[in-house]
Amino acid sequence: MSEPAPSIRVLLADDEAMIRAGVSLILRHAEGIEVVADVADGRRAVEAAAAHRPDVVLLDVRMPVCDGLAAIGPLLALDPAPRVVMLSTFGDEDNVLRALREGAAGFLLKDEGPQELINAVRAAAAGDAVLSPGVTGTVVARMLRADDTPARELLPEDARSIERLTARERDVLAMLGQGLSNQDIAKRLGIGTGTVKTHVGAILDKSGSTSRVQAALLAHRSGLTP
Repeated sequence: MSEPAPSIRVLLADDEAMIRAGVSLILRHAEGIEVVADVADGRRAVEAAAAHRPDVVLLDVRMPVCDGLAAIGPLLALDPAPRVVMLSTFGDEDNVLRALREGAAGFLLKDEGPQELINAVRAAAAGDAVLSPGVTGTVVARMLRADDTPARELLPEDARSIERLTARERDVLAMLGQGLSNQDIAKRLGIGTGTVKTHVGAILDKSGSTSRVQAALLAHRSGLTP
C-alpha cells in the first residue's frame, strides 16, 4: 500500500485577524493541506517561512511594518523558496504587475470562493501560475499594450484551436478575452457557473492553453475579442 502524499504546507500573512481566521478555517478542512502558521505582516511572514518551510505563502498586499510586495523578494531568497501567491481586495494593475515581476506565482482576489482558494493553493504547490479571473483582464491588457507588432496575424495552430471549439465555447473564449470572471460570463450567457467552468476547461484542453491568460490572448489573436 502506497504512502499518502505529504500535505501542502501553507503560511498565511494578513493583517486582518478575521481574514486569517476565515482562510485558515477553509484550508484546514481541505484534504492534503496544512496551515503551518499565520502572521500579521510581511516581516513576520519571512521569519515564519524561514522557521516553518512552507510550500505556499498566501501574502496580503497591504500590511503594516512590511507589506506583501516588499516581502516577496526575501521569501523567494529562502532555500527552498516557497511559492508566493498574493491576496488582495482589489486587482489594480500596478499591484498585480509588480507582484508578478517580483516573482509571485499568482494573484488572488479575496472574494474568491472557498473551493477556488483551495484549488489555487494546490495549483501553486504544483508549480502552476494562479490568477483570479478578475485579474486576467489586467494582465492581458498590459501584455497587449506591450506588443508593438503592427498586426498580430492568426497563427495556423490558433486557427486549428478555434476550429475545435463549439459555438458556445467560442462565446466563452471571447469573454475570457475581456477578462470576465466565471460569474460574469454565467450572467451574460444565462447559464450556471459550473457550466462555465466546464466550458473553460474544454477551451484550455482543446487550445493547449495552460491558463486563462493564454486563452484570453488567443481570443484577441483570433479576433473573437476586439
